Amino acid sequence: MGIHPDVLAAFIVVITVFVVLKINGLSNRVIQGILNWIPAILFAYVIPAAITHAFNLDLSQVILHSWSRNWIIPITLLAVMSALPLKQLALVGTRPLILFFSGSLLIATLPVFLIALTSTFSVNSKEILITQEYWKGLVPIVGGWIGGSTSQLILKELAQTPENIFLSVLVLDNILVNIWTILMFQFIKKGETLSELLRISDPLPANLSSPEKSTGKKIYPWIVGIVFISIVDIFKGLELSFLNLVIGLSILGMTLGNLIPNWNTAFSLKLGGICIVLVMTILGLRLDFSNLSLPFTFVAVVLAWLILHFVGMILVSKVLKLNLIWVPIASMANLGGISTAPAVTAAYRKDLMPHAVLLAILSMVTGTAWGMLTIYLLSQWVV
Repeated sequence: MGIHPDVLAAFIVVITVFVVLKINGLSNRVIQGILNWIPAILFAYVIPAAITHAFNLDLSQVILHSWSRNWIIPITLLAVMSALPLKQLALVGTRPLILFFSGSLLIATLPVFLIALTSTFSVNSKEILITQEYWKGLVPIVGGWIGGSTSQLILKELAQTPENIFLSVLVLDNILVNIWTILMFQFIKKGETLSELLRISDPLPANLSSPEKSTGKKIYPWIVGIVFISIVDIFKGLELSFLNLVIGLSILGMTLGNLIPNWNTAFSLKLGGICIVLVMTILGLRLDFSNLSLPFTFVAVVLAWLILHFVGMILVSKVLKLNLIWVPIASMANLGGISTAPAVTAAYRKDLMPHAVLLAILSMVTGTAWGMLTIYLLSQWVV
């Protein structure tokens, strides 16, 4: 008798989280050298994916994914956002927001120019992208990258994307976002060095998790945990949409951390970091690289789109004279969303995770609107 998929998935997740946290706590020079290139949190992604592929396991439908969405991610949001000092948030300024929205604008507009360009110079590309209507597969990608699955599904309906194209796009999107996450983990580690090469002198804000002087004993961690679980349970009963749930919990988390005297910020940040590892591990169970069937022209356009988005953000960062570590943070907020944006940020500075969450929330809010802009531009200029 085989092991039940839910039990097997739970075993893989527990072992992976233990290994990742253990690795992250080691002071061995060799281990630290490896972690400079591959952050410990990235192993949370890689280990379960490697196991499922090595043993040909399908753990994409196990109950852990539901638990992650309904419990772990909400608790993560509360923990991370309650560690955000609003007074110090103002130190970040508006430039990261400008960079973020520039990235969104590039995602929404680049496919229009790429389709127009390739169709002009290649009859084959015009046949595939326009006549065979593969352009309709690009629109849900805009929604998936900026707004998440909800925007992706809405834009699929608005663009009337055929099912066969949509399913293949989902696989391609999954592959690219996973690869992009790995690249951004590495880029953020080199952000300040690259800033110096581009002659960008922009110091980051002081460590936002530095404890402020306060009187009285901090709230016990177990009390903080009970508060988080109780709040999530109450919010579940309200049956809010995922977007409204994210916004509501984020606001409430900031309120807890900034209005309650002697709030245990250090524990909240530590809990948020552990939960991020857990969420990433569960996401790793879902990787699927099979059943990909798309024309090379389509794939090439998407790859060019992704690369130009990143190059464009670097140029914007240069114009704004903004430290380049904001590029991977803003890019992952656009492409990765509420789970991976803070995870990538945590690989460099855990205290900047709340900013990544805020950008990811903006991404979720605006995703559908950006996709509608893409449809409008395509209908006016290309198809």
